[in-house]
Amino acid sequence: MPNKQSAKRRVRIEERNRLYNRYWTTRCKTAVKKLLESVEAGDGEAAARNFNLAQSVLDKAVVKGVMHRNTASRRKKLMARAVKGLSRPEA
Repeated sequence: MPNKQSAKRRVRIEERNRLYNRYWTTRCKTAVKKLLESVEAGDGEAAARNFNLAQSVLDKAVVKGVMHRNTASRRKKLMARAVKGLSRPEA
């Protein structure tokens, strides 16, 4: 239990930030999962729609400081690769 006023304030701020970060992290994971599910199903139209949504959510998380820009870039690259593999005809 914190004794000083500033330490008590930090505890409140850290809890608020934890909830905020958890919200955005969960939102990012959900968007990516929806994209990968549509890729698994082979639905190109839904995959393209979910790809745009997931990119937007990841970019917003970066702007808000929840996720590092390189992490978001890496995840967008992996998503793009999955969508591109979906549109490629099987040999």
